Amino acid sequence: MTSKDQDQSLDQNLEQMIAEADSGARAPRGIPAYVLLLVPICWSLFQLWIASPLPSGINTFIYNNISQDFSFGLFNSTESRAIHLGFALFLAFTAYPAFKRSPRYYIPIQDWFFALIGVACTLYLVIFKDDLANRAGAPTTADLVTAGIGMLLLLEATRRALGPPLMIVAGVFLVYTFAGPYMPDVIAYKGASLQKALSHFWITSEGVFGVALGVATDFVFLFVLFGALLDRAGAGSYFIQVAFSLLGHLKGGPAKAAVVSSGLSGIVSGSSIANVVTTGTFTIPLMKRVGFPASKAGAIEVAASTNGQLTPPVMGAAAFLMVEYVGIDYIEVIKHAILPALISYIALFYIVHLEALKSGMQGLPRPYKPTLVQSLLTFIGTILGLCLLSLAVYYGIGWTKSLMGDTAIWVIGAITFITYVALVAYSTKYPAPHLDNPDQEVIEMPPVGPTVKSGLYFLLPIVILVWCLTVERLSASLSAFWATVFMIFIVVTHRPLKVFFAHKSNEQTAANEYKQALRENTKLGFSDLMFGFANGARNMIGIGVATAAAGIIVGVVTLTGIGQKLTEVIGLLSQGSILLVLIFTAVISLILGMGLPTTANYIVVSSLMAPVIVSLGAENGLIVPLIAVHLFVFYFGILADDTPPVGLAAYAAAAIAQSDPIKTGIQGFIYDIRTAILPFMFIFNTQLLLIDIGGPLDLILVILSALGAMLVFSAATQGFWLVKNRWYETLGLLLIAFTLFRPGFWWDYIYEPINFVPAKEIYQMAEQVGEGQKLRLRVQGENIDGKLKEKTVMLALQKGDNGEAMVKASGLELLIEGEKVTVDMIDLSSPIGRQGLDFDWQILHIEQENTDSPDKQWMFIPALLLLGGVFLMQRRRKHNQLAAA
Repeated sequence: MTSKDQDQSLDQNLEQMIAEADSGARAPRGIPAYVLLLVPICWSLFQLWIASPLPSGINTFIYNNISQDFSFGLFNSTESRAIHLGFALFLAFTAYPAFKRSPRYYIPIQDWFFALIGVACTLYLVIFKDDLANRAGAPTTADLVTAGIGMLLLLEATRRALGPPLMIVAGVFLVYTFAGPYMPDVIAYKGASLQKALSHFWITSEGVFGVALGVATDFVFLFVLFGALLDRAGAGSYFIQVAFSLLGHLKGGPAKAAVVSSGLSGIVSGSSIANVVTTGTFTIPLMKRVGFPASKAGAIEVAASTNGQLTPPVMGAAAFLMVEYVGIDYIEVIKHAILPALISYIALFYIVHLEALKSGMQGLPRPYKPTLVQSLLTFIGTILGLCLLSLAVYYGIGWTKSLMGDTAIWVIGAITFITYVALVAYSTKYPAPHLDNPDQEVIEMPPVGPTVKSGLYFLLPIVILVWCLTVERLSASLSAFWATVFMIFIVVTHRPLKVFFAHKSNEQTAANEYKQALRENTKLGFSDLMFGFANGARNMIGIGVATAAAGIIVGVVTLTGIGQKLTEVIGLLSQGSILLVLIFTAVISLILGMGLPTTANYIVVSSLMAPVIVSLGAENGLIVPLIAVHLFVFYFGILADDTPPVGLAAYAAAAIAQSDPIKTGIQGFIYDIRTAILPFMFIFNTQLLLIDIGGPLDLILVILSALGAMLVFSAATQGFWLVKNRWYETLGLLLIAFTLFRPGFWWDYIYEPINFVPAKEIYQMAEQVGEGQKLRLRVQGENIDGKLKEKTVMLALQKGDNGEAMVKASGLELLIEGEKVTVDMIDLSSPIGRQGLDFDWQILHIEQENTDSPDKQWMFIPALLLLGGVFLMQRRRKHNQLAAA
């Protein structure tokens, strides 16, 4: 077999791997092919319609001017979820073969039958919505038959699209629903009837059509579509080119470029496998050429690509579920996630640098080598330019809105359009460089300036997305809608605009050639739009059925109350150790993640384990913010993508690198230890999630210490810094990293971290700390099972004339009798009520932070001194090695 034939075979295998994992492996011909193109396009158009302001505006007009009894194209949440799942089920049965031996090039009659019946079962909720609402809790035989068939078809669609694991997990939970009375005493419950279970899972919004499917419908689809359109327009290729032009010349440059380009591609693709294949087909061969072993080249790409889902502003689908599960805005999720994501990527970049130093690697040649002064001036000029541009845009738009009021949106839209056209015209002067074949003898890095300038307009929709999320504070759904609308405009127009401006700059082009090129590129733009819509929808098939199937598991938790029982079991097994619970949660996430997609893994583990961690933490005096727990589960769900023996991303990278998949996966997991340690750190030091940051100086200290800790940890785990580590140096580096991550740990052994204030002084303490602050209370009382529990809760003080009024405004009324303080009344919907505090619970004492102890940051000094000692020892050894050579 020739080299060309091998390359074609590899490309076909990779395309097949992506199809099987993301969009469906079936590629029929004739009319079925058009069906598999038109149905996804209709799905994308439906999602754009329900996300847009148009339905609301049109129906407001109809109500005010035509009829108050008529509506058009307006769907409630249950209807939109049902239609969303209908599309997913139809495509799951038509795009995914039932078995490996099933036909790939035509759709068997039984799959058409299953697809149509699946659609009918979901549309049943839309067509008979009024009847179902009128007989809520009393389903008819038709309701139950529809629910039963729908559940079976959903499980089969899940098996086809995602493999057996999620179907098996959902099946086990369903068995528990009916076999509750026969289970061991610790998890036994009375059981549910078939009628109650089917109604709960399919007819209500507690099961399949619950929060998870709602998030996929309202948020995730638009972000996936946005990424698919960006990729179709060529943004993915542009990001790779920019990363290589900037970093390819450094030591181990291709690997560093892989890290950056995979992070940027994470904005475009939410799939680890697609990210590996998109960037890895070019980066992995180049990494091998500069000296990386095949398994390490593949592992670096895997580590970079799987972490793409951690990168804001477009994170993995599970991040949008946090919005609903934690009850915060998406911009808050981004704020909490951004520092760990940046630290993780910088650390991977540093690991690549250490690997290059170990092996004495060099970068790839550059066509032009600037001096140090030129490089510094370019860097400073770029940063200053970006800052000035950001300030001009921010204050310019703010001034425009305050001056022009409602008409400002049209002015801003016109300015955005002019900016886009100007950037496209500017890009025609710098044609995008065609990256050299990574397998050829000589390869030269593309020049930085022309490469960056060739696609600056690709950044505009990302800027619009970030602006809508962070400045305008629009919902995630509406932000994604406006960014996608602008992306649609770019996909259709950027090619013909380039032809137009190229013709203007070169009038010698023949008129006929110009018209033909303009016509072809206009046609190509609409073709890109059509296939972008289709690709975005087909990429959602797996997420759609995964969130629906995971809804079964969530439904079992709410129906059976297994979550409370699980808390007791794990509390007993862990003996109250929060660290053991976290390790247990991480292991569960990794094991389930070998077979479940990240989204389903997150739903299952967070539904079961998040309440356990929060509850056991409170019982042991550790207040764990809910967002920290959910990010913990999210991180380990993503890490499972490269965890052997089943990490699919590792298999894709190994196919490109021509290495052993298990070895590649193990090496990738070693690189990802840096990411695995982060969740443990931010559980115990929530400042890493930018929670409870005192001010700008505190923020700078947190960022610098966390970054330093991760770099030191990376050097320790790689066994190399300036030279190869000795065992005691590795131990020292691990100690330094731990101290920088959690400086308060050592002070707690020297100084009491908490002062105990009598509970009867709660009103005085409330006045002392003031509104907007929190009081930490140790409380005791009986839970719902009549067992005496003790835990720590946080009382967020609201505005009031005095301490008693502030406590009362916070949802708590107390009865104080001497030294005893009892909860007399509590608002269960308030923040304090949602922490499990109840009537007649006793407040034992108030826990006040010990302000007499020195600032925990003083521990940085001995850590840095120890780091300096390791540095001096290694520098001396390095000097001796160079002298001996």
